[in-house]
Amino acid sequence: MNNPFARARYLLSAHTPRQLPPDAGREVAFAGRSNAGKSSALNAICQQNALARVSKTPGRTQQLVYFELPPHADTHLVDLPGYGYAKVPKDMQAHWQAFIAQYFQSRDALAGLVVVMDIRHPLKDYDRQMLGYAAAHGLPAHALLTKADKLSRGAAGNTLQAVRREIAQAWPDAAITAQVFSGESKQGVDEARAVLAAWLGIDA
Repeated sequence: MNNPFARARYLLSAHTPRQLPPDAGREVAFAGRSNAGKSSALNAICQQNALARVSKTPGRTQQLVYFELPPHADTHLVDLPGYGYAKVPKDMQAHWQAFIAQYFQSRDALAGLVVVMDIRHPLKDYDRQMLGYAAAHGLPAHALLTKADKLSRGAAGNTLQAVRREIAQAWPDAAITAQVFSGESKQGVDEARAVLAAWLGIDA
């Protein structure tokens, strides 16, 4: 199967809104707590071992990291800073909250948000905050329940159904979907690629 993400490559990192690339084309953002497996998910989707750094110290990503998707001009994946275990000063947290809020409010190119969650600990406060941003701005979102290989198939399925019920109750009018995923076993990788490709308007 053709993988339109296999040629993904690093483009730039942005610490302030001025450093963002031109607001054109389409981009999909990835958010997740520092230990949720976001980098591993990006690497699995793009079939690359080290596209997104898998750090032994959670929370190292402190910038918006852009990856371009040749040959699709102005088409990007965006790795948002992850928090949870990150030992980040209060002023840095305030900076990021303001930056991310502005990004969701004003970024016309943003076509969708993937919220990466450890399937064993889904829908924490940060996850809800990110899904809330998407719902508030009419942006489609997709919950990626990672590390599904750590649970039995039955337990993973039960968690998925519980997450879907909770999402439907919290944001009944929002376009929020969910799936199980494992970067280790590659479970759900094709499904995730199909969601991203549809948002970005490219063939999967």
